[in-house]
Amino acid sequence: MKNFTVTVLDTTGIQPYIFGSNRLRENIGASYLVSQATDDWAREALDTFARKDINRKVYAFAPKQHQPDAKPRIEDDGLAAELVYAGGGNTILLFSDKKYAVQFTQILSKRILEEAPGINLVAVHQEFDWDSQSLYDVVQNLMKNDLDAKKRSRIPSAPLLGLGVTATCRSTQLVAVGESEKFEDDEPYLISTEIDAKIKVVSKANDKLQAMFSTSLDAYEFPLRTDKMGRSEGDSSYVAVIHADANGMGKRFQNFGKDKGNRDYIIDMRKLSHSVNQAGINALKKVIKILVESIEVDTDGKRKVKGKFEIRNNYLPFRPLVYGGDDVTFVCDGRLGLELAAMYLEALENQPIADNEDIKACAGICVVKTHYPFARAYQLSEDLCRKAKKFVKDEDKGDFSALDWHLAASGLSGSISEIRDREFQVPAGNLAMRPISLKQEIDSDWRTWQGFTKVVKHLNEDEDWKGRRNKVIALRDVLRQGIEATQNFLKNYRIKDEQLPTFPESSGRSDNLAKDGWLDGVCGYFDAIEAMDFYISLREESDADLQIENKTAE
Repeated sequence: MKNFTVTVLDTTGIQPYIFGSNRLRENIGASYLVSQATDDWAREALDTFARKDINRKVYAFAPKQHQPDAKPRIEDDGLAAELVYAGGGNTILLFSDKKYAVQFTQILSKRILEEAPGINLVAVHQEFDWDSQSLYDVVQNLMKNDLDAKKRSRIPSAPLLGLGVTATCRSTQLVAVGESEKFEDDEPYLISTEIDAKIKVVSKANDKLQAMFSTSLDAYEFPLRTDKMGRSEGDSSYVAVIHADANGMGKRFQNFGKDKGNRDYIIDMRKLSHSVNQAGINALKKVIKILVESIEVDTDGKRKVKGKFEIRNNYLPFRPLVYGGDDVTFVCDGRLGLELAAMYLEALENQPIADNEDIKACAGICVVKTHYPFARAYQLSEDLCRKAKKFVKDEDKGDFSALDWHLAASGLSGSISEIRDREFQVPAGNLAMRPISLKQEIDSDWRTWQGFTKVVKHLNEDEDWKGRRNKVIALRDVLRQGIEATQNFLKNYRIKDEQLPTFPESSGRSDNLAKDGWLDGVCGYFDAIEAMDFYISLREESDADLQIENKTAE
């Protein structure tokens, strides 16, 4: 018999920890600390654990070398511990004795408490027999039952909020322990131990990011402030927060590891985890490459994205915050949010995965004023991503990529559902065609990215609409009144063929939509009009029919 202990690590409260601050630098530091806590620090904790006894040997699987079947192995080579894999926020390890698992957890927990206060680590352990039990079954039981139960039963920490005369941290409202250092134009401000830890690692986080994407970046750098993301002097400044998440990835991990021997399970989990991690990174590299190639130098020597807006001090108007794996969050100039999100989903679908299935994902895009509370913007992007996932499920067309967005020209009040009910529901139906699929899945599909961009292109370039902003705004107002009012508008303004641009489908449904402006209680043109000022295409017309050139009417 070979009795081992399985340990599964996870973290709780990660989203508020990363995105609870309105300062980009603090978000950057928080994201870096989270990635360290369940990956690099777990490997280093294994090394520390091994040094406690000269006879202890451990193996921390190194994904960069990508040798999932490498030796030594705990079942054959007398190891005290072996890292199975770290990915998707979970870390799984094997120990030859439960006391070793406890010692390792203590080492890792202490480091997190000291260097990343605010991150909550959850660990569960279970002993099993390598020869007679399935490692897959043990891990699934730990994740579905023990880990969830421990998360629910965990007593939240109640930090001491100060004694006597104290000051509060500007970001967390916890007790301040000092002041931040002056950063560019920002004056020092009061910070808690949590914020202090985040700020200390910003430089390391930035160096890691620059190195990871160096081949795509050319000579450009990632900004540390949203103000550096292409803000145009004299114009309103917007930032887009994009949250993307792969569809059904948890089930894919379960299915890929099912009905396999214990060592085969370990090897396959390493392969799948590595391939998913690389897929997300490579998709981001593709997005960055296209963005860099879109930057043009004008006659004054200024670098502009597609000639539309100038970039500042060599800063790319784009920055990944959470990356590597199936869950990605990035921020960019608001005018690029829709295009970059669609690009990312498209690039992700083309990445090779160990289970030989394409990755379909959903994205939520929230475009807000640059100084709008970042935590709120992220929450909205996450809600929009969930709406896109619900759209995929409700459409019952199999798995496909989808996106949803909200463009906030001013403030926001209420949830996305409340905003949609209040601002987009009219007697004729739903003004918003969102969410939409990335590609046409069946012949009757018309709520697609291709259809949306074709309409925006037509309204920007066709002789009936180009340069006639008042006419476009009038159409927007008429669409609110329904089909009859839209038909009268097209007739009175003598629009060619008395119809709006057709969606790129061959069925007669598209023709009805073009003549009426509505189809099955959904308006096909309101979203396009609303988005005209918030969309810049980065690729040439010949690259794909999806892409458009934004020539916004004056």
